[in-house]
Amino acid sequence: MVEIRLTNTRTRKKELFMPLDAGNVRLYLCGPTVYDRAHLGNARPVLVFDVLVRLLHHIYGPDQVTYVRNFTDVEDKINDRAAALGRSIRDLTEETIGWYHQDMDAIGALRPDHEPRATDYIAEMVEMIELLVTQGHAYVAEGHVLFDVRSFPEYGRLSGRSVDDMIAGARVEVAPFKRDPMDFVLWKPSDAETPGWDSPWGRGRPGWHIECSAMSRALLGDTFDIHGGGIDLQFPHHENEVAQSCCAHPEGDFAKVWLHNEMLQVEGKKMSKSLGNFFTVRDLLERDVPGEVIRFVMLSTHYRKPMDWTDAKARDAEAVLRRWRGLTDGMEPAPDPAPAVIDALSDDLNTAGAIAALHELAGQGDAAGLLASARMLGLLLPEMGAWADDAPLQGEIAEKIAEICRIWRELRNAKEFSKADMLRDEMALAGIRLVAEKDGSTSFNFTQPFSQDRAAELTEQIAGALKRQGQ
Repeated sequence: MVEIRLTNTRTRKKELFMPLDAGNVRLYLCGPTVYDRAHLGNARPVLVFDVLVRLLHHIYGPDQVTYVRNFTDVEDKINDRAAALGRSIRDLTEETIGWYHQDMDAIGALRPDHEPRATDYIAEMVEMIELLVTQGHAYVAEGHVLFDVRSFPEYGRLSGRSVDDMIAGARVEVAPFKRDPMDFVLWKPSDAETPGWDSPWGRGRPGWHIECSAMSRALLGDTFDIHGGGIDLQFPHHENEVAQSCCAHPEGDFAKVWLHNEMLQVEGKKMSKSLGNFFTVRDLLERDVPGEVIRFVMLSTHYRKPMDWTDAKARDAEAVLRRWRGLTDGMEPAPDPAPAVIDALSDDLNTAGAIAALHELAGQGDAAGLLASARMLGLLLPEMGAWADDAPLQGEIAEKIAEICRIWRELRNAKEFSKADMLRDEMALAGIRLVAEKDGSTSFNFTQPFSQDRAAELTEQIAGALKRQGQ
């Protein structure tokens, strides 16, 4: 059987993955708080876990994997958003969950086996909080129930910091009824305008952290195989999950392996509304960036490295996928993915290495192997290819650009680099970027928006370039 090695945040080591039960491999991904569209950064952990699930399906079988991703549908951001829009909370969360499904489906993410909503697990949360109070790990103060961080000596193990260091460096909610600044809310009171449920401590609602602990235990047990999310959740959310779960149920060990993906950048800068580079998955789809292209770009960087989204990467990804779809059109996939692709994915989900292996398969003309291997990454699937059915170029201009690519490739192969560079520069002035692919082929993309209005002008420019090349 293929051996999988994963970098465990908990131990800070790449370790051999050994499931607790090979007949039921269990994993949990922290899902969205459903009050607005998912931004591009939200898609990264979904795609990381989607590739992981596909790999586990391949090795252990789809029926032997249980994948859970939750929806947080009770949270103050939801309350504030609903109030601002003058809508009911249920109406808002239902609509947002529908949006989320549409957007994650569009980038080829498999639906999890379970998608629990926090509001369906309030009883389990209250039960866990009662245990923590009874065991002395939580206390009641002014209608709130708080977790006593100092009662759990291993607090900070996941993030690798001491409690005192975290107090000095973290943004924590300061409240006079806290025994310690790092103590966090398990339950808080609700007024008449805020969603609430009856509890031993009065009408109220859960804190954010307790939700995932209760839902994961209900669906996966006291100990399960893999838990993950973005690196921004490592502290305090995941740290707090570990503390409350291990204290409430010390017979378990919560999650054996923790996976955290790095953050997203846009054109080399942190994505933020203040910089004007904040956008959602839906924004890209509505700009006619295909979901398959989004997926390809996101998987081209290893999950443990910052991922930089750029328009140039999207254009390059579209060109590669068009070429691969052309190569595999009408083909049946090979019985199994190429070993090089499985080896790359088994080595800490090295999707960048797997894509490099796909380029090698394309360069060798192994269409069947390429198709089977690409589908292992959720690429070249039939349901993802509608965008490529309508080629962006037709007729004379398509033929002439193809001819330019052929000449440029032949000049480079003949080591006539001066002529090749002149042709490349001439095309760049016309708004066409020539690209030398790793597999030895050539492709192009437009550096400015293409429209049929430009077709006549471009045709003339390309014809001039061909004439100067003696073609």
